[in-house]
Amino acid sequence: MNLANIHNVYFIGIGGIGMSAIANYFKSSGKNVAGYDKTATNITDSLQQMGIDIHFEDNVAFIPEAYKNKENVAVIYTPAIPKSHNEYNYFLKHQFTVLKRAEMLAEITKDSFCLAVAGTHGKTTTSAILGHILKEATVNATAFLGGIAENYNSNLILGGTEVTVVEADEFDRSFLKLSPNIACITSIDADHLDIYEDQAVFEASFTDFASNVSDTLIVRKNIPIKGITYGINEQADFDAKNIRIKNGTYIFDVNTPSEEIKNITISLPGKHNVLNTVAALAMANKYGVSLQTIAKALLTFKGIQRRFSYKINTENLVLIDDYAHHPTEINALISSVKEMYPAKKVLGIFQPHLYTRTRDFADDFAKELSQFNELLLLDIYPARELPIKGITSSWLLDKIKIQNKKVVSKEILLQNILKSDAQIIVMFGAGDIGNLVSEIKKGLTVEN
Repeated sequence: MNLANIHNVYFIGIGGIGMSAIANYFKSSGKNVAGYDKTATNITDSLQQMGIDIHFEDNVAFIPEAYKNKENVAVIYTPAIPKSHNEYNYFLKHQFTVLKRAEMLAEITKDSFCLAVAGTHGKTTTSAILGHILKEATVNATAFLGGIAENYNSNLILGGTEVTVVEADEFDRSFLKLSPNIACITSIDADHLDIYEDQAVFEASFTDFASNVSDTLIVRKNIPIKGITYGINEQADFDAKNIRIKNGTYIFDVNTPSEEIKNITISLPGKHNVLNTVAALAMANKYGVSLQTIAKALLTFKGIQRRFSYKINTENLVLIDDYAHHPTEINALISSVKEMYPAKKVLGIFQPHLYTRTRDFADDFAKELSQFNELLLLDIYPARELPIKGITSSWLLDKIKIQNKKVVSKEILLQNILKSDAQIIVMFGAGDIGNLVSEIKKGLTVEN
């Protein structure tokens, strides 16, 4: 495909976090962009404000005429849409160029120097830190992110076409479409077992991804894939040490294969974010950015929305919004909370994401969720799935070993929160729980 010959780009599922970054990119590049999504959100609102035509009913009649000429139109779709989708089938039937999001990312990145971040956890934060470092280092780079970077209020850091930063998504093996120059693997904890047969098959896909890396592969220490390693006090090639917390910031030193940099400072909570920072530092340094430039850039990185995002932060009440939706991520989240607030009661509010993930990791979810002092569970967010008999939030709740726990509906969530005397409230999950946070914040602010 020659992207120069494509003048109109149509998105099916344009409001997805990864899809919208590409839509923004093409619009900013002077292409005509339009699309469909199931529901209006803050993301679709922002795209419409850019002049992108979006509709919310799956109806071929709503596709603008300019996007019905297959000679100069590319269609991008999210794997989350059903195969019965009318617009999707219209484009297939009429033999348009129809690509998955990952396939289009591969097209965009193939003529650039590509830095890709893979792994079950940490992709978005690591990619955003890396994109910010390159921006501050005046590298001619564009970063496609799976979250909204606070510094840019966007999931796209626009720079240039010489270098691209992308998240290498393991879902449906999408990351195997990429051919990165430098890549990182942050973790290979099993996930998406609705797509992969078992953990061995899941891990094998990361080995396949590693084989596509042309220059340098950086891996978390103890991942069984050969590469330059990073870690914390693990004698890794890029090794963080001497970690301390001061006024809510993390300060640490990093040994690299060539030198040591002291007093790296980040305003992100949790040792998992120290790891994300070291991974981004290693990638940027291997690209050629000096450690001093990296350290200076890190001072101004503000984080990612829905990654330990403070919505209320007072002495008597804290409300945190987070994307954690896998047991390992939940463990990192609660560990960070307890590290920051060791003497305070913590109320967790969790919306499980996917029936299959809830089923496959139920015992692990129960173990991690049992670390909260109190817990409110919302119903499972189905996303692309149909219900599975017997797999419910009440079923999961029975496995959780704390006394103060309850399944609640969205409609009565606030009144249940107000019954709690917990000073730390954490709302987390990958579904639509993020849409409830502003309402909960407003309710708590009024009460206090």
